[in-house]
Amino acid sequence: MEQTVEQKLKALFELQTIHTKIDRIRQIRGELPMEVADLEDDVAQLETRINKIKGELDDLEDDIVTRKNLIKEAQANTKKYEAQLNDVKNNREYEAISKEIEIQGLDIQVSEKKIREYEYEISTKTQVYDKAAADLESRRNDLEAKKAELGTITAETQKEEEELISQADNAKESIEPRLLTAYSRLRQNAKNGLAVVTIQRDSCSGCFNQIPPQRQADIRQRKKIIVCEHCGRILVDEQIALETENA
Repeated sequence: MEQTVEQKLKALFELQTIHTKIDRIRQIRGELPMEVADLEDDVAQLETRINKIKGELDDLEDDIVTRKNLIKEAQANTKKYEAQLNDVKNNREYEAISKEIEIQGLDIQVSEKKIREYEYEISTKTQVYDKAAADLESRRNDLEAKKAELGTITAETQKEEEELISQADNAKESIEPRLLTAYSRLRQNAKNGLAVVTIQRDSCSGCFNQIPPQRQADIRQRKKIIVCEHCGRILVDEQIALETENA
Protein backbone atom coordinates (compact mmCIF):
# COMPACT_ATOMS: atom_id res chain seq x y z
CA MET A 1 0.00 0.00 0.00
CA GLU A 2 1.34 3.41 -1.04
CA GLN A 3 2.42 5.52 1.93
CA THR A 4 1.25 9.08 2.34
CA VAL A 5 3.84 11.87 2.62
CA GLU A 6 2.92 12.20 6.29
CA GLN A 7 3.65 8.51 6.89
CA LYS A 8 6.98 8.82 5.09
CA LEU A 9 7.95 11.83 7.20
CA LYS A 10 7.00 10.06 10.41
CA ALA A 11 8.99 6.97 9.39
CA LEU A 12 12.02 9.11 8.58
CA PHE A 13 11.80 11.03 11.84
CA GLU A 14 11.39 7.80 13.81
CA LEU A 15 14.54 6.40 12.16
CA GLN A 16 16.39 9.62 12.90
CA THR A 17 15.32 9.46 16.55
CA ILE A 18 16.68 5.91 16.86
CA HIS A 19 19.95 6.84 15.12
CA THR A 20 20.35 9.87 17.39
CA LYS A 21 20.12 7.58 20.44
CA ILE A 22 22.76 5.29 18.92
CA ASP A 23 24.99 8.31 18.21
CA ARG A 24 24.71 9.44 21.82
CA ILE A 25 25.76 6.02 23.09
CA ARG A 26 28.78 6.07 20.78
CA GLN A 27 29.63 9.59 21.87
CA ILE A 28 29.94 8.30 25.43
CA ARG A 29 32.86 6.21 24.20
CA GLY A 30 34.27 9.37 22.68
CA GLU A 31 37.71 8.95 21.18
CA LEU A 32 38.45 5.79 23.17
CA PRO A 33 38.24 3.30 20.23
CA MET A 34 40.57 5.52 18.19
CA GLU A 35 42.93 5.96 21.14
CA VAL A 36 43.05 2.19 21.65
CA ALA A 37 43.81 1.66 17.95
CA ASP A 38 46.56 4.33 18.03
CA LEU A 39 48.12 2.77 21.13
CA GLU A 40 48.03 -0.68 19.52
CA ASP A 41 49.89 0.77 16.53
CA ASP A 42 52.44 2.41 18.86
CA VAL A 43 53.01 -0.86 20.71
CA ALA A 44 53.45 -2.80 17.46
CA GLN A 45 55.91 -0.22 16.09
CA LEU A 46 57.94 -0.17 19.32
CA GLU A 47 58.06 -3.98 19.42
CA THR A 48 59.34 -4.02 15.84
CA ARG A 49 61.93 -1.35 16.64
CA ILE A 50 63.11 -3.15 19.79
CA ASN A 51 63.47 -6.45 17.93
CA LYS A 52 65.48 -4.69 15.21
CA ILE A 53 67.82 -3.05 17.77
CA LYS A 54 68.20 -6.36 19.62
CA GLY A 55 69.22 -8.03 16.37
CA GLU A 56 71.76 -5.27 15.72
CA LEU A 57 73.17 -5.62 19.24
CA ASP A 58 73.49 -9.39 18.81
CA ASP A 59 75.34 -8.85 15.52
CA LEU A 60 77.73 -6.40 17.19
CA GLU A 61 78.44 -8.88 19.99
CA ASP A 62 79.18 -11.53 17.36
CA ASP A 63 81.50 -9.08 15.58
CA ILE A 64 83.40 -8.48 18.83
CA VAL A 65 83.81 -12.23 19.38
CA THR A 66 85.09 -12.59 15.80
CA ARG A 67 87.57 -9.75 16.27
CA LYS A 68 88.82 -11.19 19.59
CA ASN A 69 89.38 -14.51 17.88
CA LEU A 70 91.32 -12.73 15.13
CA ILE A 71 93.48 -11.06 17.79
CA LYS A 72 94.21 -14.42 19.42
CA GLU A 73 95.10 -15.87 16.06
CA ALA A 74 97.38 -12.91 15.25
CA GLN A 75 99.05 -13.16 18.66
CA ALA A 76 99.68 -16.89 18.11
CA ASN A 77 101.13 -16.18 14.67
CA THR A 78 103.34 -13.46 16.15
CA LYS A 79 104.80 -15.91 18.68
CA LYS A 80 105.36 -18.45 15.91
CA TYR A 81 107.14 -15.89 13.73
CA GLU A 82 109.20 -14.60 16.66
CA ALA A 83 110.38 -18.18 17.32
CA GLN A 84 111.33 -18.50 13.68
CA LEU A 85 113.59 -15.44 13.97
CA ASN A 86 116.00 -17.52 15.99
CA ASP A 87 116.51 -19.86 13.06
CA VAL A 88 116.91 -17.38 10.20
CA LYS A 89 119.86 -17.98 7.90
CA ASN A 90 120.06 -14.63 6.16
CA ASN A 91 118.81 -11.06 6.16
CA ARG A 92 116.22 -11.85 3.53
CA GLU A 93 114.49 -14.40 5.72
CA TYR A 94 114.81 -12.08 8.73
CA GLU A 95 113.11 -9.22 6.87
CA ALA A 96 110.34 -11.48 5.55
CA ILE A 97 109.54 -12.83 9.03
CA SER A 98 109.78 -9.36 10.56
CA LYS A 99 107.31 -8.16 7.92
CA GLU A 100 104.88 -10.92 8.90
CA ILE A 101 105.23 -9.94 12.58
CA GLU A 102 104.52 -6.32 11.62
CA ILE A 103 101.43 -7.38 9.63
CA GLN A 104 100.13 -9.41 12.58
CA GLY A 105 100.66 -6.39 14.83
CA LEU A 106 98.71 -4.19 12.42
CA ASP A 107 95.90 -6.76 12.28
CA ILE A 108 95.73 -6.71 16.08
CA GLN A 109 95.56 -2.90 16.11
CA VAL A 110 92.78 -2.91 13.50
CA SER A 111 90.78 -5.49 15.44
CA GLU A 112 91.25 -3.60 18.72
CA LYS A 113 90.06 -0.41 17.02
CA LYS A 114 87.04 -2.22 15.59
CA ILE A 115 86.21 -3.66 19.02
CA ARG A 116 86.26 -0.16 20.54
CA GLU A 117 83.96 1.05 17.76
CA TYR A 118 81.61 -1.89 18.27
CA GLU A 119 81.57 -1.33 22.05
CA TYR A 120 80.75 2.36 21.56
CA GLU A 121 77.97 1.42 19.11
CA ILE A 122 76.65 -1.15 21.59
CA SER A 123 76.62 1.48 24.34
CA THR A 124 74.73 3.94 22.12
CA LYS A 125 72.25 1.35 20.84
CA THR A 126 71.70 0.00 24.35
CA GLN A 127 70.59 3.47 25.48
CA VAL A 128 68.17 3.63 22.53
CA TYR A 129 67.00 0.08 23.34
CA ASP A 130 66.41 0.91 27.02
CA LYS A 131 64.42 4.03 26.13
CA ALA A 132 62.34 2.13 23.58
CA ALA A 133 61.73 -0.63 26.13
CA ALA A 134 60.61 1.94 28.72
CA ASP A 135 58.35 3.59 26.13
CA LEU A 136 56.92 0.19 25.23
CA GLU A 137 56.14 -0.59 28.86
CA SER A 138 54.46 2.79 29.25
CA ARG A 139 52.41 2.34 26.05
CA ARG A 140 51.36 -1.15 27.10
CA ASN A 141 50.16 0.16 30.46
CA ASP A 142 48.26 2.97 28.72
CA LEU A 143 46.77 0.47 26.27
CA GLU A 144 45.58 -1.85 29.03
CA ALA A 145 44.02 1.08 30.90
CA LYS A 146 42.25 2.37 27.79
CA LYS A 147 41.05 -1.13 26.87
CA ALA A 148 39.67 -1.61 30.36
CA GLU A 149 37.92 1.77 30.21
CA LEU A 150 36.49 1.03 26.77
CA GLY A 151 35.44 -2.45 27.88
CA THR A 152 33.56 -1.04 30.87
CA ILE A 153 31.73 1.55 28.77
CA THR A 154 30.96 -0.97 26.02
CA ALA A 155 29.61 -3.50 28.52
CA GLU A 156 27.31 -0.85 30.00
CA THR A 157 25.89 0.24 26.64
CA GLN A 158 26.25 -2.76 24.33
CA LYS A 159 22.83 -4.30 25.02
CA GLU A 160 21.03 -0.98 24.58
CA GLU A 161 22.96 -0.25 21.37
CA GLU A 162 22.17 -3.68 19.92
CA GLU A 163 18.47 -3.20 20.67
CA LEU A 164 18.49 0.25 19.01
CA ILE A 165 20.32 -1.10 15.95
CA SER A 166 17.65 -3.78 15.65
CA GLN A 167 14.94 -1.09 15.93
CA ALA A 168 16.68 0.97 13.24
CA ASP A 169 16.81 -2.03 10.90
CA ASN A 170 13.08 -2.59 11.42
CA ALA A 171 12.35 1.11 10.88
CA LYS A 172 14.26 1.09 7.58
CA GLU A 173 11.92 -1.55 6.20
CA SER A 174 9.04 0.94 6.12
CA ILE A 175 11.04 3.53 4.14
CA GLU A 176 11.30 3.34 0.36
CA PRO A 177 14.85 2.80 -0.95
CA ARG A 178 15.10 6.20 -2.68
CA LEU A 179 14.29 8.07 0.53
CA LEU A 180 16.51 5.80 2.60
CA THR A 181 19.45 6.50 0.28
CA ALA A 182 18.88 10.25 0.52
CA TYR A 183 18.56 10.00 4.31
CA SER A 184 21.79 8.00 4.62
CA ARG A 185 23.66 10.48 2.44
CA LEU A 186 22.44 13.40 4.55
CA ARG A 187 23.44 11.65 7.77
CA GLN A 188 26.86 10.89 6.41
CA ASN A 189 27.48 14.50 5.39
CA ALA A 190 26.08 16.08 8.56
CA LYS A 191 28.58 16.59 11.41
CA ASN A 192 25.96 15.80 14.03
CA GLY A 193 24.38 12.95 12.07
CA LEU A 194 21.06 14.77 11.74
CA ALA A 195 19.30 14.20 8.43
CA VAL A 196 15.74 14.92 9.62
CA VAL A 197 15.16 17.94 11.86
CA THR A 198 12.27 19.91 13.31
CA ILE A 199 11.43 23.58 13.16
CA GLN A 200 12.43 25.35 16.36
CA ARG A 201 11.81 29.05 16.95
CA ASP A 202 11.02 29.52 13.26
CA SER A 203 14.40 28.05 12.28
CA CYS A 204 15.90 24.80 11.05
CA SER A 205 17.18 22.97 14.12
CA GLY A 206 19.98 21.53 12.02
CA CYS A 207 21.68 24.69 10.73
CA PHE A 208 19.65 27.30 12.71
CA ASN A 209 18.83 29.36 9.64
CA GLN A 210 15.41 31.01 9.65
CA ILE A 211 12.57 29.42 7.68
CA PRO A 212 10.04 31.75 5.95
CA PRO A 213 6.48 31.62 7.39
CA GLN A 214 4.93 30.28 4.18
CA ARG A 215 7.47 27.45 4.02
CA GLN A 216 6.72 26.63 7.67
CA ALA A 217 3.05 26.40 6.78
CA ASP A 218 3.83 24.02 3.90
CA ILE A 219 5.88 21.83 6.25
CA ARG A 220 3.05 21.62 8.77
CA GLN A 221 0.61 20.50 6.05
CA ARG A 222 2.77 17.41 5.43
CA LYS A 223 1.79 17.29 1.77
CA LYS A 224 5.32 17.01 0.40
CA ILE A 225 8.84 16.39 1.62
CA ILE A 226 10.58 19.74 2.12
CA VAL A 227 14.28 20.25 2.73
CA CYS A 228 16.09 23.19 4.29
CA GLU A 229 17.28 25.64 1.62
CA HIS A 230 20.53 26.15 3.53
CA CYS A 231 21.68 22.71 4.74
CA GLY A 232 19.52 20.31 2.71
CA ARG A 233 18.14 18.47 5.76
CA ILE A 234 14.60 17.11 5.65
CA LEU A 235 12.28 19.35 7.69
CA VAL A 236 9.35 18.19 9.81
CA ASP A 237 7.04 20.15 12.10
CA GLU A 238 7.31 20.05 15.90
CA GLN A 239 4.08 18.05 16.20
CA ILE A 240 5.62 15.04 14.44
CA ALA A 241 8.29 14.92 17.14
CA LEU A 242 5.60 14.86 19.85
CA GLU A 243 3.58 12.21 18.02
CA THR A 244 6.70 10.05 17.61
CA GLU A 245 7.53 10.31 21.31
CA ASN A 246 3.97 9.41 22.33
CA ALA A 247 3.61 6.56 19.81
